[in-house]
Amino acid sequence: MLQFQPPGFGHKIIHTSLGAMVYYTQTAAPWIIAETEELPPLLFLHNFGGGASAYEWSKVYPAFASGYRILAPDLIGWGESAHPVRDYQIRDYLNAIAEFISQTCHKPVTVVASSLTAAFTIRLAITQPELFQRLILVSPSGFDDFGQGAGRRLPLSVINTPLLDHLIYALGAENEFAVRNFLQSFLFAKPERVSPEMVEAYLMSAQQPNAKFAALAFLRGDLYFDLSLYIQQLKIPTVIFWGEEAQFTKIELGRRLANLNPGAIKNFDAIANTGILPHLETPEIVIGLLQKYL
Repeated sequence: MLQFQPPGFGHKIIHTSLGAMVYYTQTAAPWIIAETEELPPLLFLHNFGGGASAYEWSKVYPAFASGYRILAPDLIGWGESAHPVRDYQIRDYLNAIAEFISQTCHKPVTVVASSLTAAFTIRLAITQPELFQRLILVSPSGFDDFGQGAGRRLPLSVINTPLLDHLIYALGAENEFAVRNFLQSFLFAKPERVSPEMVEAYLMSAQQPNAKFAALAFLRGDLYFDLSLYIQQLKIPTVIFWGEEAQFTKIELGRRLANLNPGAIKNFDAIANTGILPHLETPEIVIGLLQKYL
């Protein structure tokens, strides 16, 4: 959502096999300089869930705009990118992220990603390690880790009922009350940190035409997998941040996953008094941690 981008950031577009992918980067003062294209790329990937978009990282990436070429895409099915009508599968996002990196990065990239998208990034880093320099991940989870489902809050029989599934999305993501409640009750540890701008940005993303298809795929669990079966194969240097009060994917799960591969996972930092999106809830803390590792 361009109107929610920080000063100096605009959008560009690439074309993937699933459609156009919008991304945000430096396009104007005070960031744009002749050598911007030569700066090392720094890629920010947002979480899934109703109303998700690159806005999720918009309070963090301006802090790095003077030293990196910022790339913050709306993933396919989210934000202002294409919303093809389809039953989304894991391979769709693995392919789309790989295509995005190949088209925008001419050298291995540092990726900052959250939640399920962070878990997809781990899988991609295992199969195509040449794309990556390092990973900095917030609460990476496949939402079915160690065989314990973490994300689904409604029975599949309800979610998969024709017409009812679309009603669930309309009531749960396409109105201001539902968006504010979702952010305050499930994503943030401190409800008072949810601003009117956040609600508006998530609501606008959720109301994009055909936005429900990607969101329902996530809600049904079509994109879930057991990250514990993959993370041991990771060789790219990785750091993990985890909100101490994250719901669905508890910090104990994060430590258990990290302990499966101490060779690749160099550090695990708990962030106090935050939920699953510490970078939106307390961006100043996440900026400080990123500066430490970048």
